[in-house]
Amino acid sequence: MPTDTVQDGETYVEDTKVWVTRPENDPYRVEYLRFEADTPVTGPVRDLPHIAYRLEGMTMSEALEGEKIIIEPFSPMEGLEVAFFEKDGAVVEYMAFREGAAEFSDLDPEGE
Repeated sequence: MPTDTVQDGETYVEDTKVWVTRPENDPYRVEYLRFEADTPVTGPVRDLPHIAYRLEGMTMSEALEGEKIIIEPFSPMEGLEVAFFEKDGAVVEYMAFREGAAEFSDLDPEGE
């Protein structure tokens, strides 16, 4: 969910110049995105809320086949690959965790 308000527990993603929260820390599993003014992220990913799905049983390239890609696959943190696409006017994110990981805390040995 895009926001201009500083959120508790934000983490900075330098490549995209965005502050993000961890959805597992929110009772409704919402991830807030607060973009720096000079973020390279533009368009619907910056302006609209999106829904994210964890990929299982297929590669990112298989899942994105035939989709209208907004942001090509990239790794915002070690062990996680994400991509954004537009489907029927909505923004959708696919998340591919490394083998054995299912949440952000699985990627962080200290669970932070």
